[in-house]
Amino acid sequence: MTTLNDQVRAFWEAGACGTDAELARPFEKGSREWFEAIEENRYRLEPFIHGFVQFTRHRGKKILEVGVGAGTDHLQWARAGCECFGVDLTKEAIDTTAARLRLYGFHSTLQRVDAEHLPFPDESFDLVYSWGVIHHSERPEAIVAEIHRVLRPGGLFLGMLYNRRALVTLELWVRHALLVGRPWRSFRDVLWHHLESIGTKAYTGAEIARLFERFTAVESTPILTPYDTRRLPRPIAAMMPDTVGFFRTVRATK
Repeated sequence: MTTLNDQVRAFWEAGACGTDAELARPFEKGSREWFEAIEENRYRLEPFIHGFVQFTRHRGKKILEVGVGAGTDHLQWARAGCECFGVDLTKEAIDTTAARLRLYGFHSTLQRVDAEHLPFPDESFDLVYSWGVIHHSERPEAIVAEIHRVLRPGGLFLGMLYNRRALVTLELWVRHALLVGRPWRSFRDVLWHHLESIGTKAYTGAEIARLFERFTAVESTPILTPYDTRRLPRPIAAMMPDTVGFFRTVRATK
């Protein structure tokens, strides 16, 4: 029987997240130029990652990244002097990240596993990081429970999940519900079927609070992204508040 996570894995095996950037296509896959084009594209579109995560402030910590993708952020953790571990649902992401770290002279312990069942003892990590990954899982609550389990007391989770009440969601709803005569479709249903891999989810602030309720402190903040405003005239885009942004950062302390 094919599970939702089997379908998600098949989707992302076709290409690690972020590697479809137009800027990377002229270069040989796995070359320094290819990786640097992917990195430039990521931080040009999502510059707020550095401000939120502050990689270098965590030097010397033992960190786990859940969902390494193309290894762009994982390389920043290694450059910051962290003891790095990473997991991903796909072999493609693990192989891509391992190649990237070797190219730059760094090392990480990487494993292809389903993060709903992390292969680490309790209280193993100082910090767990996951940017735009958990919402693709069949059971996001299981991943969050595993993150809580493997964090040491006082340990920190830093990450991002999609925000449901966002301009990206509205655009998808207009395209796949309103304009095709199905206005009764919910935002949740449209995201599930029409954003990236099947089963993609997005959350309100209250839902994030419930998802991370076992943590002692949780901060969740929406961020307006270029994906929200790409079709808007610049003056209108400039007036849009972060509350309708598609990314919702999460900072949670165990």
